[in-house]
Amino acid sequence: MKQARHARLSLYVIAALWAGAMPAHAQVTGGGIYACTDASGRRITADRPIASCADREQRVLGNTGVELRRVGPTLTEQERSALEARRRQDQAEQQRLREERSRERAMLARFPNQGVHDAARAEAIAQVNDVIGVAQQRDADLKERRRKLNTELEFYQNDPKKAPAHLRRQLDDNTESQAEQQRFIRQQEEEKQRINQRFDTELQQLRRLWADLPAPAPRAH
Repeated sequence: MKQARHARLSLYVIAALWAGAMPAHAQVTGGGIYACTDASGRRITADRPIASCADREQRVLGNTGVELRRVGPTLTEQERSALEARRRQDQAEQQRLREERSRERAMLARFPNQGVHDAARAEAIAQVNDVIGVAQQRDADLKERRRKLNTELEFYQNDPKKAPAHLRRQLDDNTESQAEQQRFIRQQEEEKQRINQRFDTELQQLRRLWADLPAPAPRAH
């Protein structure tokens, strides 16, 4: 019993010495004791976050000197803004990667192999060719109409100004329609080029995705 009392007394003495070594304002019972080594190498303790250690980690100690937790550096407004900007940038990049993975899965589902992709390209080109065919037929009709109008205009070749107003209007309309039809045909030819470029780009990406797919399991004999 006497030894037990001496042991408890020794613990009380140690605790008292520890408390005496702390500044009076650091002897708190609530939020803990903040401790750090500042830029000058001074060891500082306080009952609140230490301003001179705002740029470094601070230890939070209990009354017995046991570390309770650590507090990271206090950021300035500019540092917080930069950290938030980096966080938003990271989130945007993660979102972009998720969307890219989603698009890749959709592409693989639509084009499981090059044969399917080639067929889709051919179908897209065929649709534009159909439109071009209609436009070319329309252009041929306009040229035939122009030939007939020119035949009518021959009656006034000596003095074209005497040609009826309706004939002149038809000639002007025919000229504008042919020019518009030719522009449309050129636009459709450019559309075919864009389609081929898109399918070429897709094919490059798909070849990489197909190469990353696991090899099919061998068939049992």
